[in-house]
Amino acid sequence: MNCNYEMIVRGTVQGVGFRHFVKIKALELGVTGFVKNTPEGHVQIVAEGEETDLKTLADWVRIGPPLARVTVVHISRSDFTGEWPNFSVRF
Repeated sequence: MNCNYEMIVRGTVQGVGFRHFVKIKALELGVTGFVKNTPEGHVQIVAEGEETDLKTLADWVRIGPPLARVTVVHISRSDFTGEWPNFSVRF
């Protein structure tokens, strides 16, 4: 079943290639949406697709790239919107 996950990732997640890491994993999984840094120093991910793929993406997000140190991942699940045709990094 398709759905939407919004993830807020906290820890050492900016300046370590986190957004690029998420984009690669999302594209591998066929997930759409976006990833961006927040002014508070976190990373926000909005992703849509099959829930099994979103759970896999969330597992990867908890690990992060080698230089990242993820401390907390908050996930909010909602209905699928079909708003994004692909997955992108927002600046």
